[in-house]
Amino acid sequence: MDKIKVIIADDSDFVRDGMRIILSVDEEFEVIGCASNGREAIEIAKDNAPDIFLMDIQMPEMDGIEATKYIVENNLGKVLILTTFDDDELVQKALSNGAKGYLIKNHTPEHLKQMIKSVYNGTGVMEENILESLTKNSEIKSASFNEDGYTAREMDIIKAVADGLSNKEIANKLFISEGTVKNYITSILAKENLSHRTALAVYYLTGKKQGE
Repeated sequence: MDKIKVIIADDSDFVRDGMRIILSVDEEFEVIGCASNGREAIEIAKDNAPDIFLMDIQMPEMDGIEATKYIVENNLGKVLILTTFDDDELVQKALSNGAKGYLIKNHTPEHLKQMIKSVYNGTGVMEENILESLTKNSEIKSASFNEDGYTAREMDIIKAVADGLSNKEIANKLFISEGTVKNYITSILAKENLSHRTALAVYYLTGKKQGE
């Protein structure tokens, strides 16, 4: 099995070293470089073809938001944003620039590794408290998300995804199979031209799609 190649970008030596140690002792991961800002991460990526960037948001010279935009536009890898800042505006900017996930830096080592694997395997990830924060903005949601063209069951699926439920939890809630849930989500993502369920949740909650 190929190792997941990771670049860590954070202006804190402590954070970089901590994540490097956590990942380096696991045979499923290979840390191919560490950077103190987004520009350094991009330079490392040009020579090393990473799978995943662990990207801090607030860094000197080039921050994580700007770096994510460049990385996605140039197909350098997938970005998992890491930050200590629980800020709705930064969440939306990171996702609109193409980040595949967003995590607050209070994760356990196992949680961090699982989130990296999820992004690597094509699943967007986001901390539950951030989704809850976005959910509170119901005025934007009701004004911006267009429900035309969706069946009642499709809207049930969309709302459940926005609530942060897994496929299994949605299946149990709606009394359908996990396979049916997966088919619904795949169809909805294709209809909205979205790449993963996190982007769908943010679109439903804020009316914003990636790239807008």
